[in-house]
Amino acid sequence: MSEQRSVPLRKHLLDLKPCRHGGLIQETSETYGIPESEILDFSANFNPLGNPFEHPESGLSFDEILNNSFKKLAEYPDNRYLEFREAAAKFVGLGVAPENIIPGNGSTEIVRLVVECVVEKGDIVLLPWPTFGEYEMQCRIMGAEPQYPSQDEVETLPDELLEKAKILFICNPNNPTGKLRTREEIKTLAERCEKHETLLFVDEAFIELSDPSQSVADLAASNNYVFVMRSLTKDFAIPGIRMGFGIASPEMAEILNTARLSWNLGTVANSVGTALLNIEGGIENPYLKEARAKIKTEGEKLKSKLDRIRGFKAGEANVNFIFVNINKFILDSTELTTRLAARGVLIRDCSSFYGLGKNYIRVAVRTEEENDKLIAAIGDVITQWGKEQAKNELQQVIEKASEKGIGGRKTCEYYPCHFEGQNCTFCFCPFYPCENEQTGGKWIQSSRGGKVWSCVDCHLVHNKETAQKILDCLMQEGDTDELVKVAWKKVMEPIL
Repeated sequence: MSEQRSVPLRKHLLDLKPCRHGGLIQETSETYGIPESEILDFSANFNPLGNPFEHPESGLSFDEILNNSFKKLAEYPDNRYLEFREAAAKFVGLGVAPENIIPGNGSTEIVRLVVECVVEKGDIVLLPWPTFGEYEMQCRIMGAEPQYPSQDEVETLPDELLEKAKILFICNPNNPTGKLRTREEIKTLAERCEKHETLLFVDEAFIELSDPSQSVADLAASNNYVFVMRSLTKDFAIPGIRMGFGIASPEMAEILNTARLSWNLGTVANSVGTALLNIEGGIENPYLKEARAKIKTEGEKLKSKLDRIRGFKAGEANVNFIFVNINKFILDSTELTTRLAARGVLIRDCSSFYGLGKNYIRVAVRTEEENDKLIAAIGDVITQWGKEQAKNELQQVIEKASEKGIGGRKTCEYYPCHFEGQNCTFCFCPFYPCENEQTGGKWIQSSRGGKVWSCVDCHLVHNKETAQKILDCLMQEGDTDELVKVAWKKVMEPIL
């Protein structure tokens, strides 16, 4: 161990790497000098309707809740959280009772609590990939030995492996893929886990925004080997107030409630959470029903628009985010994410998810107007990248031509794309997009929507004399962009 690593911590913690998440608005603002209010966040997945306090029909007043909370700021919260637990049980339904509920300071704390109480150093834990990174983080903190079957292997996991494993983590719907397993699939898996005394941890953080009928909360309420987690952050679009809850058998819940931090919900979080969970109608309240309908409608629209981008292949659209394969796109996930962030648009680079590399992104489903801004921003990135590539290629053409003169048919793999005997020094046009229809170019419909300039019917730069005159201009001393403008004025304008 190096001097720098000589710290009084468990040795297996020294190589831990931070778990990456979306929602890095402040960091993005600091990096690119963009006001936080102008940043559009598709990297974190919340209810696209916004929080219920923005909807009068919810019957909730944030000011009223805060005022009531302020009256109790001088008191410790009642760490039994009886009202919160009663509201959570009523919200979930399915026969879940208050004694089944474990309040938590968001999903991360709940994962930490369960892992701390179940896992010992050296235990095997199963993390079907790709999946939420906090499972691995919390397991590694406890010294567990993760194994990584793929999501497609979950239903056929060998009995010997389940027998050895302490916990099997299932995110349903899955984060980041959006795959939703049916209740029957999870039930079958639960039966196998109980047989082998392996805890099945089912993360239902997004179930209310997908299909609540697939929940297995009732199984957790009566089975010591099933644990279900819920998150209020996603449902109600309130990530700034950390709260969620777990569902377990009365025996497990009693122990977990004893083991959790004594006051893990502050007064404000407790009051807000209780109010949200008590909205009339529970999981079928008008606010959540409208959200699910909006997600379905806007999700399908967004998926269609993403699929029209060359190199994009969008996944399922049955939850409030879409997983996109971009392995055939011009940029990898990290570069695309960085370029969009510089424009004030955040998406989730999925390279931090185990097993994915730089071939996938995840984008939230937001309003139609916001989703269109995302598509437009991706289009801007593509355009800018194209300009950069064209400029680099132009520099290479100039350097090559200065040595060997203008090129002929052998220099271009597409010869003759226009006419026999054409000159191919400029396989691409240095003036693109000129937007001058006198050249034969025109506006055509883009695969991403909107219009794009096409010069397929223009062959002016492939005339030998024209190509030479353009090259003579571009080979002068000076900035390339300025020389291109000079070449257009001196060579092209007289022709047109």
